[in-house]
Amino acid sequence: MDGRLSPYLARVRAAAPATLGGTVPAPPPAAFDAQACKRLMRGGSKTFFAASLLLPTRVRVPATALYAFCRVADDAIDLRDPAQPVDEVLAQLRHRLQRIYANDPLPFDADCALAAVVDRFDLPMLLLTALLDGFAWDAQGRQYDTLDQLNDYAARVAGTVGAMMAIIMRTRSPAALERACELGLAMQLTNIARDVGEDARNGRLYLPRDWMREAGIDPDVWLAAPVFNEAIGGVVARLLAAADALYARAEHGIAELPRTCRPAIRAARLVYAEIGREVERAGLDSMSQRAVVPRQRKLALITQALGAALVLPRPPHPLTPLPAVRFLVEAAQLASGRMPHLPESRASASGNFYQRTLWVIDLFERVAERNRQGISTLARSGADTMKAAE
Repeated sequence: MDGRLSPYLARVRAAAPATLGGTVPAPPPAAFDAQACKRLMRGGSKTFFAASLLLPTRVRVPATALYAFCRVADDAIDLRDPAQPVDEVLAQLRHRLQRIYANDPLPFDADCALAAVVDRFDLPMLLLTALLDGFAWDAQGRQYDTLDQLNDYAARVAGTVGAMMAIIMRTRSPAALERACELGLAMQLTNIARDVGEDARNGRLYLPRDWMREAGIDPDVWLAAPVFNEAIGGVVARLLAAADALYARAEHGIAELPRTCRPAIRAARLVYAEIGREVERAGLDSMSQRAVVPRQRKLALITQALGAALVLPRPPHPLTPLPAVRFLVEAAQLASGRMPHLPESRASASGNFYQRTLWVIDLFERVAERNRQGISTLARSGADTMKAAE
């Protein structure tokens, strides 16, 4: 979160009364602003943005579009007017999603971009509804007593993104999907370990409450006056260990991805895991400071990740997926679940809209690919990635 309303959120709020009242807005524009989607990614996650620059353009552009909608949806709930019920915001978001899957998105860049991705990659709707469910859990202040319960939450807010990224990479094998979802879980656990202090100051607690009780901490008493001590540091250490176990499993899944996609995913995996190492170097104190991976260390890890295009280790035997991600893996192997096509008169216009939108994506990809061809060495690739991420 950047602490301010995105321009998309302001536009959605302005359009919400007409949207929910049944009035059909004017047809969406023929194309979305791809650069606007890119700015949302860059402003929301520098690690994800930097890693995305290593993706082939055929994957990077739809991944940016996907991230844009996820970011806008998260903002819509997190940055809503306190007087507005969360259920109302969720109803608006679900309505937008229904319009996207009906080939009739509202005229917002993020919606039009996601509609094109859904159309091209047959993206199952259940993955995005699960993501919205996770945002709802956040807004409702749901509590997590066990690691399994926390994994259920992480599967919705992060595992869903892993599954959708695998689909965009044209990978739907069960093993690849399982590891992609688990990588999302690992990253979310890392985020939680890094943001203990920030979350607590906002009245939120994601550390497993049972672990806190085992460490002699009453979760509610601690949340009322959060402080760092050795006991809370021990809970953070346990969470980082759980994340590291998932990172190790996810490493095997990278080998299942297309060769050109492996460096970006491994870069994200390495840099995110390094956040945990920074928390450890700070004595597990994520209350008084927020762990940040230094620029030079990021550059080294991203350069190291470029070697992932070569052969990576595969597990000696099949891994059993975490129960939390099984429903995502099953959903990812289904068709998109699009709503029935609109009547012929509307469908014709809608078809033309999508042809034009996909043409714009293809054009954007070709331009980006020409820009990429100038990068000829591993060192230059790493340096350019870090420069763009700053």
